[in-house]
Amino acid sequence: MSKQKQRELPRDPAVRALVQQAQRIQLSRRKLLAGAGGLGLAAFLAACGTGGTGSSTASSAPAVSDLSQSDKNIFWANWTLYLDYDDEAKNYPTLEDFTKRTGIKVNYAEDIDGNDSYYGKVQAQLVAGQDIGQDIMTLTDWMAGRVIRQGFTQELNQANIPNIKNLLPSLQEVDFDPGRKNSLTWQSGYAGIAYNKAKYPKGLRTVSDLWNSDLKGRITVLDEMRDTMGLLMLDNGVDIAGGWGDTEFAAATDVLSQQIANGQIRQVKGNSYKEDFISGDAIAGIVWSGDITQMNFENDDQWEFVLPEAGGTLWSDNLMVPVASPRKANAEKLMDYYYEPEIAAQVAAYVNFISPVQGAKEAMEKIDPSLMDNPLIFPSESDLAKAHVFRSLSAEEETNFNGQFQTSIGA
Repeated sequence: MSKQKQRELPRDPAVRALVQQAQRIQLSRRKLLAGAGGLGLAAFLAACGTGGTGSSTASSAPAVSDLSQSDKNIFWANWTLYLDYDDEAKNYPTLEDFTKRTGIKVNYAEDIDGNDSYYGKVQAQLVAGQDIGQDIMTLTDWMAGRVIRQGFTQELNQANIPNIKNLLPSLQEVDFDPGRKNSLTWQSGYAGIAYNKAKYPKGLRTVSDLWNSDLKGRITVLDEMRDTMGLLMLDNGVDIAGGWGDTEFAAATDVLSQQIANGQIRQVKGNSYKEDFISGDAIAGIVWSGDITQMNFENDDQWEFVLPEAGGTLWSDNLMVPVASPRKANAEKLMDYYYEPEIAAQVAAYVNFISPVQGAKEAMEKIDPSLMDNPLIFPSESDLAKAHVFRSLSAEEETNFNGQFQTSIGA
């Protein structure tokens, strides 16, 4: 990495120390990414607040006593590679900083491999109004919409989250959570395609390129229905944000079933697909943008992420407090912390997903100015024009389409 011009650090000692630590991590772990400027994000992300809609199945769980004053802990379930991590210190710098500031210990777990699999693990406890052992769970828009509809989350006290003012205007109103009463965006990102540059130098441009005979048995696709099916339908010329239905969905599942049956696709996985890429068992596949960027930083820039010519999908993950969590005020304090632009920038510099926090781009200048132009964090208009949000599904459609998808992948 070329040396950057010295820049004035924040005056606040705690923030200054965190920025300096972030710079050290950046210098030791990251390579520069060239890309288009970050313009027009707010205009596009307005469409990103889409999730499942339909009849409510809200439970009538009893009121929960908040033990935050006496119990200085937070338990947070998140996806893998989704928070800044210091390889040398073997810790999460922003969590360490939060604990120093507040005295609250964060018990952080990379427990979520897929929305459906995680929901399956905790559904019975949520239905019973029981504590699932987590004070924050991080789920994608459509699943966030489901658990909110079902009454499985606690309403946030926004007075405890003053930095909510920094949420991008386009994300302040989402159809699955009007008024953001139960959720806050953690990160947004793309699903697209990727390939190993050394093992497949001719590269990929479309989803159909994944079915090339020289890739047989070396392809992975995501077990997130909206991402894999979204890309397959886009490849078939379908506007996934529009009025498609059974016919278009069935045509895409036929493609998926055929490619699994003939051995072209070796695995359908959640976050663990990264293991197949790193081991070399998979050469290409349908992936999430930030994962590939992180893998490249740690594995000598082996892979190329591509938004297919027909387009990729755009999604958001959301922070929510489960229905029986006894430490909601602590959880709200942590949410507020991550909506500070300097903290959001440090996270974005590590995870390389789209930051939902206003001011994060400007704060990035003090951490790694090169990332201010990283289109996977601050997207360009041209990239956003190729990203599509999977339309909202009714409860009946969600059951129907998800059932078809699970059948097609043999789940």
